Amino acid sequence: MRKLGFGLVAVLAAGFAVKAQAGSTAADPYLWLEDVHGSRALQWVDAQNRATVGEIGSDPDYAPSLTAARQIVSVRDTIPRDQVSGDQVFSFLRTNVRPQGMWRRATMASYRAGNPAWETVLDMSALNAERGTTSQWKDARCLAPDMAKCLVFLTDEKGGAQAMLEFNTAARTLVDSGFEAGAPVIEADWIDANTLLVVTQQSVGKRSAAHRAVRLWSRGGKLRDAELVLATETTDITLKTFVAHGPDGRAQAFFSRQKKDGTTQLIHVDADGNPLRIMVPDNARFHGMLAGELVFTLAADWRTGGALYVAGTMISLPLQKYIDNHGALPAIRRVYAPDQQSTVTAVSMTRDAMFVSRLENVQGRISEFTFDGQQWSSRKLALPDFGSIEVLSSSDTAHDMMIRYASFLAPDRAFLLSRGAEPLLLSQLSPRFDASGAEVAQFEAVSKDGTKIPYFIVRKAGTATVPPTPVPTLLYAYGGFRISTTPWYWSSAGKLWLEKGGAYAIANIRGGGEFGAAWHAAATGRNRQRNFDDLAAVAQDMVARNLTTQQKLGVFGSSQGGLLAAGTFVQHPDLFAAVVAQVPLTDMLRYTTMASNSTWKAEYGDPSDPEMRDIIAQWSPYQNLKQGVKYPKVLFMTSGSDKRVHPGHARKMAARMEELGQSAMYYESSQEPDTDARAEQVALTFTYFRRVLMD
Repeated sequence: MRKLGFGLVAVLAAGFAVKAQAGSTAADPYLWLEDVHGSRALQWVDAQNRATVGEIGSDPDYAPSLTAARQIVSVRDTIPRDQVSGDQVFSFLRTNVRPQGMWRRATMASYRAGNPAWETVLDMSALNAERGTTSQWKDARCLAPDMAKCLVFLTDEKGGAQAMLEFNTAARTLVDSGFEAGAPVIEADWIDANTLLVVTQQSVGKRSAAHRAVRLWSRGGKLRDAELVLATETTDITLKTFVAHGPDGRAQAFFSRQKKDGTTQLIHVDADGNPLRIMVPDNARFHGMLAGELVFTLAADWRTGGALYVAGTMISLPLQKYIDNHGALPAIRRVYAPDQQSTVTAVSMTRDAMFVSRLENVQGRISEFTFDGQQWSSRKLALPDFGSIEVLSSSDTAHDMMIRYASFLAPDRAFLLSRGAEPLLLSQLSPRFDASGAEVAQFEAVSKDGTKIPYFIVRKAGTATVPPTPVPTLLYAYGGFRISTTPWYWSSAGKLWLEKGGAYAIANIRGGGEFGAAWHAAATGRNRQRNFDDLAAVAQDMVARNLTTQQKLGVFGSSQGGLLAAGTFVQHPDLFAAVVAQVPLTDMLRYTTMASNSTWKAEYGDPSDPEMRDIIAQWSPYQNLKQGVKYPKVLFMTSGSDKRVHPGHARKMAARMEELGQSAMYYESSQEPDTDARAEQVALTFTYFRRVLMD
């Protein structure tokens, strides 16, 4: 593989001296590449793009890969995100015939049968014609149990708040003299047929500070005269409403208030508008109510009533007893306590049960919980191994809820969950690649400090020999911002890599959220080096198990994952044969000055703090490239229009590697990628990996 444009970079960098030592304060010779639209920088980008596309594009495998990539990225079938509500399912659909969209519904019975009998409830073009507006659909909230009275929320063409209207789904018309409000209403929900719980927001003073108020608005009255329940301070961050339905169908109103210090309070509002704070620990996460029990997950350890409830424990308390006790805590019930290998990802209420989604050693599981008035009981639902769960729709007014199940080898599926039943398959996407003869396995690596790091490997079944046959393998990880990297149907890797005999591994390193807050915190700030140690340990473990070899191992990452890939190959130049770093961060001593990334200081540390700067300088990829070290072949890919990760990171890293005589390739898109641009990036990526690792 050729070494790109060394002469061009050398000329452009002439007159500068670069020190390779970590944390060097020497002048950066490539600051001009941070000028996103500068003519000098764009000249460099254009030369790099032409060279990269010219070289990879000349490979015989590129054209068929591009054709396959176009087919993958242009597929339009998706798992529907329909909404359950009562005994009905609602959906908003836009078509070429009705570009403004239509709100429709079907009975749950027809939906369950796999043949929804859709009927249009509201046509946005007709509504706009009636009102003389150009409004866009946002959302709707309907009154249980028959869902005939609904609050319809609309926005303007730019997505700004515009109007809330009352709509009758039986008559399919706006309600004469019904509830109607403009932009001050940011949230509203039904207490009963004639009462709303409303949150309004108004600007106060020249600084336009947000002033929010909770009101009980009765039918026939003016919003401005509605009973005031609470007015927040302008320093409060958020104010959100919750309406939970009890076993008798009666609504209970709550709102959560997040204050400037980060604490969150939950407050109950009775029928007369009297607020009562629920005195659980600050930041306990409220999930809703089932059979009269309020359910929370604790964010920190809590000792009460002689018992200790550790962080992550799910607890409940009876609302009516709490009200009768005038705020004194009744007996607390322990619902669920995850272990060190588990973390709760979602809690969903239906009319009859509570469904708790969680990760168990990074595999999606879901259990049904019920309460008989005295104690909680649970049962685990049957779903395949090596998958992940996403809640699509749930409501405590409905008997059913919907989830999406994703896995490595099967297209995404939608299931319906109901109390006492096993998951009912509703729909499944069409296959994107041939997964026959493929398998998934899970292993553990041991990081530098002894921590066990799990990882998945997806491969053809024939490679699982004893000893295993090493095959070309791609290693992917993200490891940041408490985002969990769970199993997913990676269509492009399946089609353009797995089908060709390659394997890929997914590493669940620290910095992500796979095992909760502690797993994330363990690799942030001062401990960021663990991020790179973990990924290196997984790569070394795969080689030690003979799953692959260094000559057949590539690493791939995007955004934070791009930083991870770049930092790991710089620290371990002999570990990988190929690297693709997409929209990577690389110059971590300047990341707060490039684009709008100052909010990432909690994740990476603040380089303006001298002590933290010295720590960051030890692992920042750009600062740690050294003369005389042989690095693997790298393809940097980024976008000139990315608002989060500045293209200067990838540009400067590629330029510095070229200056050092290393084999670096660079590709930058100039605008938000469309279907063709995404297909080109996919084809470039996998053709590059095949050239380096398979040829």
